[in-house]
Amino acid sequence: MESWNESAFLWLNASAHPLPMLLLLARGLAEYLFWLLPAGLVWGWLRGDDETRTALLAAAIAGLVGMGINQLIGLVYVHPRPFMLQLGHTFLAHAPDSSFPSDHLTLIWATAFSLWLAPATRRMGVMCALLGLPVAWARIYLGVHFPLDMLAAAGIGALAAYWAMFRACWLISPLLRAALALYRRAFAPLIVRGWVKA
Repeated sequence: MESWNESAFLWLNASAHPLPMLLLLARGLAEYLFWLLPAGLVWGWLRGDDETRTALLAAAIAGLVGMGINQLIGLVYVHPRPFMLQLGHTFLAHAPDSSFPSDHLTLIWATAFSLWLAPATRRMGVMCALLGLPVAWARIYLGVHFPLDMLAAAGIGALAAYWAMFRACWLISPLLRAALALYRRAFAPLIVRGWVKA
């Protein structure tokens, strides 16, 4: 498996002298595309109904659970990043910590899969899942992750999404009530003007 992981990495990784525009695109995807996810969740909360907000809250919890799982994995299994093994070419500065699994992709895909499981946010979930694909490619291309890091992120994301959607009602219901109460109080002027939904 490790042999395949390294071979697939070298196939996807940038050459020693990549095209400047491709390198710029990869850096943008690797570092900035991710921020569409929280922006989308906030927008969905401001414009959605309570069913949508329940799904958004579950998705946020799924993302946090996925990140928690990653931290636990990091305590018992440390896999070096490609540049720590002098493998391929690196074009993105990164701390020399464990690469497995990818935190970026775990957060994206845990959130996306959770959104996909809820009928009210299924289309948003598909878009978020697709958002993860270019991010995964870019982080391998730039030399900071292996392909197996991304596959593991998908598995952990699916597990976290399943837990948040089907096993965490005891947590989501009281959190939703508290979040809605706080939101309606803080955003009351904007709600009255009709700029955001109550």
